[in-house]
Amino acid sequence: MDNKDRLRKMGATISLVICDVDGVLTDGKIIVNSDGVETKHFNVRDGYGIVMAKKAGIKVAIVSGRYSKVTQLRAAELGIEHVYQGGSPKDVEVRRIADKLGINLDQIAFIGDDLNDIPALNIVGFPVAVSDACDETLKAASLVTNRVGGAGAVRELIDFLLHSRKPS
Repeated sequence: MDNKDRLRKMGATISLVICDVDGVLTDGKIIVNSDGVETKHFNVRDGYGIVMAKKAGIKVAIVSGRYSKVTQLRAAELGIEHVYQGGSPKDVEVRRIADKLGINLDQIAFIGDDLNDIPALNIVGFPVAVSDACDETLKAASLVTNRVGGAGAVRELIDFLLHSRKPS
């Protein structure tokens, strides 16, 4: 079995996708205007991918190292119920979500881009990094997207998972 077949086999078992935010669902830029209002750029294709994943029975969660009201608003817009921001280390949050949903860690894909994502990547069954992730994060991933964070990388992952479920 070649690596692509192995990844598809792994992808077919995923029932939960957990996304980092800054650098994954966004391009990593945080814009704060003179009134202190924060803005982030989310990719609409990622959003539609999340909708498609949910329709296919794949749950979606967000785990971010920093709190942002913008993230909370985007998650609500997409119907993402499990959103953890600025709390415990990401691996602790991933385990908490898995326990809450009764999902085995092997059935989880986590997509990240930076050093603080590595503990979560190390415990899930399907660790994914965006193509512009830091070198250490790229090494921790089983799959590296072709797209960079904030430019459809999450959609690319979800498309891969959905195609993996189809008979070859």
